[in-house]
Amino acid sequence: MSLATQINSAASKQFVASLVRSERITPENSPEEVRHMVFRRDDLSFGCKMGQCVRIMAPGQYGNKYHPRLYLVADNDAERDGGVEFAICVKRHSYIDDFNGERYQGIASNYLCDLPVGASVEISGPFGYPFAMPEKRTSNILMIGMGTGIAPFRALIRTIYEKHGSWDGKVRLFYGAKSGLEMLYMNDENKDLSQYVYQPTFKAFQAISPRPALDAPVALDKALEQNAAEVWEMMQNPDTYVYFAGVQDMQASVEKALAATAGSEAAWLEAKDAMQTSGRWNEVLY
Repeated sequence: MSLATQINSAASKQFVASLVRSERITPENSPEEVRHMVFRRDDLSFGCKMGQCVRIMAPGQYGNKYHPRLYLVADNDAERDGGVEFAICVKRHSYIDDFNGERYQGIASNYLCDLPVGASVEISGPFGYPFAMPEKRTSNILMIGMGTGIAPFRALIRTIYEKHGSWDGKVRLFYGAKSGLEMLYMNDENKDLSQYVYQPTFKAFQAISPRPALDAPVALDKALEQNAAEVWEMMQNPDTYVYFAGVQDMQASVEKALAATAGSEAAWLEAKDAMQTSGRWNEVLY
């Protein structure tokens, strides 16, 4: 069942969650505000896993009751005092109107970023299929994401090294942002993932936009091409699992870069088909 089908079938099922923590994870001097937000449901039957999304039903405008938006789960659910906690990663968004040139604030993101601790929100979900951990510790793990797409990777990496203690296979993270300040969970404000750099099997490759002031595309494709030999070797390995997360717009450039690592589009499509068939290709795009 596709993500869109899941959302449509569950449109009438809504729940209430309360905000228990909201922290900015980009530095104060960064033009981009991204917040790590932890919500609680007083219902132990509610659960969401890495690789899934929840839909926040923000208050609507112009006669609409809701302004719904999907957000990736940034942390596994945790049971505490008879309830369940889960986290999402929210970037405060604004946009320029094509008609009048005016800048407007994004409805859902600004609603959430301004939400006080203790407030309640209406949600639905979770949606999508959770990222499954490989059964063998010798399996390789390749993660590719951009922006708040890093959210499920944070949970995956923590599971690997905190639950299992170590990992024998290669763990590679390719992650893009406009600047070093926006490297979520990897900047001076929040070094959540930096504690894992000492793990012998873990490497993170950060891709920075060549012209962030001009809103240039993040050079995630370049980071993949610069490490083409290892990336292609991993994808050919029948014991490699790939996790791909981020906005839909990034898919074409990333897949073009992966085709370059494979040497041709035909070779890449054959490798991707093999991974999909064997359940080793996992993606969530929104």
